[in-house]
Amino acid sequence: MNLVIIKYNAGNIRSVNNALLRLGYEAEITADPEKIMKADKVIFPGVGEASTTMDYLRKTELDKLIVDLKQPVLGVCLGMQLMCSHSEEGDADCLNIFDEKVVKFPLPNPNPQNIKIPHMGWNQIYDVKSDLFDPSLEGEYVYFVHSYYVAKGADTAATTDYILPYSSALQKDNFFATQFHPEKSGPVGERILKNFLKL
Repeated sequence: MNLVIIKYNAGNIRSVNNALLRLGYEAEITADPEKIMKADKVIFPGVGEASTTMDYLRKTELDKLIVDLKQPVLGVCLGMQLMCSHSEEGDADCLNIFDEKVVKFPLPNPNPQNIKIPHMGWNQIYDVKSDLFDPSLEGEYVYFVHSYYVAKGADTAATTDYILPYSSALQKDNFFATQFHPEKSGPVGERILKNFLKL
């Protein structure tokens, strides 16, 4: 399988690559448009800030390339948020693959449970759908680190509760995305990555 991880100015690329290696898959980390377009599967990871990252994607024209991809594409964390239409983080217009806005979690006021932002740690996914998941993943725990979220909508592929129910995964056509980090989610995350690689 010709597997590519998009190289750009956002972190977490190495940990995604290491997770794939543990599963027995070797990916090429590249920003080469031709290699990305020819890949069987593409992973678009990310840890960083939305507006500066979108500026970089536009400068390198990776923004146009990603939107035009026809093979299965998996966005992770910031990668998922950048696939949406707009992010409050830096007031950034994004790739508009998913017609959804990315907004900051509202802290409850009063806050008797001392809820914190970012949402960091293990939490459940439920109402799972799309080929990224199988029924056995319903209610499983995965690992999150994020301050911004996507509301539930037409493309929601999994839901998680933190302050409010939100989209912890999205899917539309050949584009799949997770707000959580499958590469940091142990055996459950490995099963989700395997499901993507089998598409």
